[in-house]
Amino acid sequence: MIYKQFGDIKLSALGFGCMRLPVKNGINSEIDEDAAREMIGRAMRDGVNYYDTAWGYHDGQSETVVGKLLAEYPRDSFYLASKFPGYDLSNMDKVESIFEAQLKKCRVEYFDFYLFHNVCEMNVDAYLDEKYGIFEYLTKQKKLGRIKHLGFSGHGEMPVLKRFLEKYGEYMEFGQLQINYLDWSFQNAKEKVKLLTDYGIPVWVMEPLRGGKLASLPAEHEKVLKELRPYETVPAWAFRFLQSIPEVTVILSGMSDMDQVEGNLRTFAENKPLSQNEMSALLRVADIMTGRASLPCTACKYCTAHCPQGLDIPELIKLYNEHRFTGGGFIAPMVLDSYDRNKRPGACIGCKSCENVCPQGIKISDMMKDFSTRLK
Repeated sequence: MIYKQFGDIKLSALGFGCMRLPVKNGINSEIDEDAAREMIGRAMRDGVNYYDTAWGYHDGQSETVVGKLLAEYPRDSFYLASKFPGYDLSNMDKVESIFEAQLKKCRVEYFDFYLFHNVCEMNVDAYLDEKYGIFEYLTKQKKLGRIKHLGFSGHGEMPVLKRFLEKYGEYMEFGQLQINYLDWSFQNAKEKVKLLTDYGIPVWVMEPLRGGKLASLPAEHEKVLKELRPYETVPAWAFRFLQSIPEVTVILSGMSDMDQVEGNLRTFAENKPLSQNEMSALLRVADIMTGRASLPCTACKYCTAHCPQGLDIPELIKLYNEHRFTGGGFIAPMVLDSYDRNKRPGACIGCKSCENVCPQGIKISDMMKDFSTRLK
């Protein structure tokens, strides 16, 4: 197992994400405890010492099951992470009751790592609003030793992350971002890593396989990679990409069966970063994959000056590209929840004034209709 130094402790470079544990009968809240126990036991034997859960994972059951299973091991043999569920605005005034409940569910007296969960457009105002006392309470728990290290996870765009870090950056000990070779450019992950680095904040990675999308590839892309590394599996390429980013400390992988555990353990048995040639080839594959599903907006903003509704068309196209490529997901709806209703795709009146000045010839009115339909 590869280890990374974090302060005075060594963390396994592979973190066990507990959002996609095996379940019974396809029911997300019914975790298969026996299967999960075997998987965690196998990971522990091979040196994985970082386990990541959260209030909402598996409809609230992940913390309970993970706490039960990890209780079978000495407390100093693992590092446990959980998060304050700010993805739900109704939780903002419940930080104390939720935190106390999480400690009980996880059967621990402290969390090694604790995060502001999913800093994004929808919740950043509330996270920064001192009336809720979230930051005050969590930093108090840190002083009391009930949180050893405080950090955040974020799916928000750069302006949101900058706002959060401008206020709390000096107190954040780590930051968790969605990073993979698709999102290195597609979701501006490269610039987000630089932002954290500028603040001196170590980087944690979530969604290294983009929800499983990078676990397999079209044959044409797999052929390119096999010619470079015949012995490497397709999922391993995603992890080797992340091993090539020096700022990355922990890479979380949500594992659902023993085969995934075994495969990840083999990959993280040694560090094999990509060469410059391999990195270029992989990013070309990413560009092709995202480009085929994306409208070619260059954000020139000619369109916005001609929109009678005042819509931020380039940003809406960016969200549309994400939503269409992912096949749905929560990111676009999450961001749009922070928009006034008269600034969402459904506000387009189909006048096509924007299309008359678009250098790329994008059928913007058709995009707005399709986006609205996909969001229903």
